[in-house]
Amino acid sequence: MNSHDPNDPDTPDTLEAELLALGALLDVPTPTPATDIAATVRTRLTQSDPGAPARPDPVLPARPGGRRRRRWVVVVAVVAVVVAITAATPQGRAAVVKILRFAGVELRVSDTPPTPLTTTAPLPGERTVAPEELPALARFPVRTPTRLGPPQTATVSDGGRVVSMFWPDGIRLDQFDGEMSPYFFKQLGPPFPTHVELDGGAAEGWWLGGEHPLGYLRRADGTAVPLRQAAPTLIWTSGGVNHRLEGVRTAREAAEIAASLR
Repeated sequence: MNSHDPNDPDTPDTLEAELLALGALLDVPTPTPATDIAATVRTRLTQSDPGAPARPDPVLPARPGGRRRRRWVVVVAVVAVVVAITAATPQGRAAVVKILRFAGVELRVSDTPPTPLTTTAPLPGERTVAPEELPALARFPVRTPTRLGPPQTATVSDGGRVVSMFWPDGIRLDQFDGEMSPYFFKQLGPPFPTHVELDGGAAEGWWLGGEHPLGYLRRADGTAVPLRQAAPTLIWTSGGVNHRLEGVRTAREAAEIAASLR
């Protein structure tokens, strides 16, 4: 008989716990009892459809990291269910839905495009520094994508908790402490976030393919502070550090840049 390590992130019990935790992150308007969105989503997380034909698991690759990929495929499917259920109700169509917190970013998805930001604001304490100064000023190991080459300019914000690098054509890379609770927030409409594999499946990220309002969350009280209208962005976590790469044209190009971090 096989035994399961309760601390193994790939065990069925852990997968179920992660999906239930994702359901708990839903923040939807209070509906009537007959259209309780949160209850519907949690039911879909915990129960199977007795009338549905049995199907093999569509993702069980026979290589290391396969179970991690399966877990992410299920999470992506859950996110799609949340968006579909929300968009199908009057309450959902009228509200912004917090569906995912990932890589230090809180994604808020609606079925309609959010109002674009027309103003800009700096991050707290943001100041321009020489790129070579970043390792000494940041509170975490800083890396540079070799595919882009040395940045033209750089900034440090929030007492070294966030560093940003800038290249021509609006490309920027923000790196910030992976131990922090969500720091940035993004308001999103169609196109919805897309799951992206990084480093041959060793890591995962989310590609946000459209322009969207970007802001940051004050750590003390969680107040949302708008920053600016952001370009398409890839977000991911690597080496205990959160990353957001903005201004690259495609998810594939963004993934290649992310893989070149050194």
